Amino acid sequence: MAVFTPIELSDISSWIATDFEIGKAVDIRGIHGGIENSNFFLDTVKDGKKQEYVLTIFERLSTEQLPYYLELMRHLANKGIPVPKPLENKNGEILFLLKGKPAAIVSKLPGLSRLTPEAKHCALVGEMLAKMHLASADFNLHQENLRSLSWWQETVPQVLPYLNDFQKELLTQELATQKAFFASTAYASLPQGASHCDLFRDNVLFDPQSANDSSQDQLGGFFDFYFAGTDKWLFDLAVTVNDWCLAENKQDLDPARFKALMDAYQSVRPLTQVEQQSWPLMVRAAALRFWISRLWDFYLPRDAQMLTPHDPRHFENILVSRKAI
Repeated sequence: MAVFTPIELSDISSWIATDFEIGKAVDIRGIHGGIENSNFFLDTVKDGKKQEYVLTIFERLSTEQLPYYLELMRHLANKGIPVPKPLENKNGEILFLLKGKPAAIVSKLPGLSRLTPEAKHCALVGEMLAKMHLASADFNLHQENLRSLSWWQETVPQVLPYLNDFQKELLTQELATQKAFFASTAYASLPQGASHCDLFRDNVLFDPQSANDSSQDQLGGFFDFYFAGTDKWLFDLAVTVNDWCLAENKQDLDPARFKALMDAYQSVRPLTQVEQQSWPLMVRAAALRFWISRLWDFYLPRDAQMLTPHDPRHFENILVSRKAI
C-alpha cells in the first residue's frame, strides 16, 4: 500500500454523508507500505459508534478489471472466508469514482500482522488458503493473473539493462524455463481458480488471544486482493510459502514453518500427484514473479507519498535457493 493520490477529510465528507449509510466521516489516514494503490484508513461515526473501513484509490487497475477483485472479495466473505467485504453505496454499487479515479471502500479486519511468524501462524494461513481456494471454485468471474508469464516477458527487457551479467543470465534462463513449464501438459492439468497471488505476511492479520503468547493467535483474515486472478492454486500456495516459510537467512525454507503450512493446507485440499511433481518448478515461478516486479519497481519507480521500493535482491536470492531444491 502507498499514497499516490492524496485525500483529505474535506475531500470526502460530503460524499460519504450523501452516498452512504455509514454515518459521518471523522478521520482519514494514509497507509504506508506496498506499491500499487493509494490506501487510507477511514473512520466514521454513526449513532455514536465508531466504525472503521479501508478506502482504496486504484492507480493502475481499470474500471473494467476491478469488478473481478471486488466481487471475489464479496463472494468469499459471503462464504465465511475472513476477507474485507466491499461496502455498497445507497444505489447498491461497490465501485466508485474519486478524484477522477476508480475507488472502493471495504470493511477493516481485526488484528495485526505477524512479520516473524511461528509454525502455528503458518498452519493457520495454510488451512485458510486451502479453504479460500475451495470457496472460490464456484466464483463465476474469470480474469487472468495480470502479473503472470505474459507480463514477465514484457517486463524483463525493460529491467535487463540495469543488471550485472550474473543477474541477466539467471533472469533470462529462468524465464525460458518457466515459458516451457507453462506450455507443458502437466501445467495445463493443474487445478486452478481464483487466487490471491500476493498472500505475504503483511497481507494477513491475526487476532491476539493473549498479549503474552502469540502462539495463541487466531486468524483475523486475508486482505489486499488487488493482485488476485484466475491462476493455478499451486502458484498461490508457492507465493505464500516463499514469504511465510523463510529460514533465518531470509532465503532458504525453514523446515518447521514449511511443514506446518503444507500439512495444514493439505488437510483441507490434498495436492494432486501432478501438483506434487510440479512443485519445484512452481516455487521457482513464484520467486521469479516477485523478483521481476521488484526490479521493475526499484529501477522504474513511480512518484508516490510514503513509498519505499523493496530491495529486489531478496527474491533474487530466493530464486537461487529454490533452484537448488
